[in-house]
Amino acid sequence: MAAAIAERWAQVQARIDAAAADAGRDPARVRVVGVTKGFGIDVVRAARRAGLERFGENRVQEAEAKVVSVPDVEWHLVGHLQSNKARRAVVLFPWLGAIDSIALLERVDALAIELALQPRVLLQVNLTGLASQHGFALGELGRGASGRTELARSVASIRAVQVRGLMGIGPLTSQADASRAAFARLRQLRDELEQEAGQPLPELSMGMSADLESAVAEGATLVRVGTALFGERRPAD
Repeated sequence: MAAAIAERWAQVQARIDAAAADAGRDPARVRVVGVTKGFGIDVVRAARRAGLERFGENRVQEAEAKVVSVPDVEWHLVGHLQSNKARRAVVLFPWLGAIDSIALLERVDALAIELALQPRVLLQVNLTGLASQHGFALGELGRGASGRTELARSVASIRAVQVRGLMGIGPLTSQADASRAAFARLRQLRDELEQEAGQPLPELSMGMSADLESAVAEGATLVRVGTALFGERRPAD
């Protein structure tokens, strides 16, 4: 299993290297988060042996055993975080990649203060407008929007959490131009929020197995890759 994952890992790295070269970027600035949702601890261990150093999970409950079993990696929560799972998430994950409301950001910050932790978080933006996706609405974060001003104030005032940037999911399309336009919009929003909050937001988590080239071209620093590394997810038992 480790050999198969290592071969796919090399292919993903080659794709990133080529996309970065086309964009005039340093490929070392793009880090891969291997998304192991739906896969067991054996897959995580095999991927670790293959050289992966960052892993992402969508659900706190599913992730817990994996985080405990493979602690010597960087764990990211990349799925929607329910407020009632926030305490456990702050304990388990050094990266919380889908903070989708000011209330949740402030809840996580309060927990981080209480637990003497400093999780890094990413603010999720709903790039598609689909009700099935979580995140701040594009209209909330437009130039001059009151929602963006409120978010900038919250980002500037939190005490323990480290807000590192934005996260978004591209449109479900095979058209690279549409994906690239969505990722360019996320980059623009990050730049504007960075100025308004008065602090650096260096991370852009965007791009997955099918559209990572478009994301790299528009400045992704984190790409979340599952299928291209591990194959199709196993059906639930």
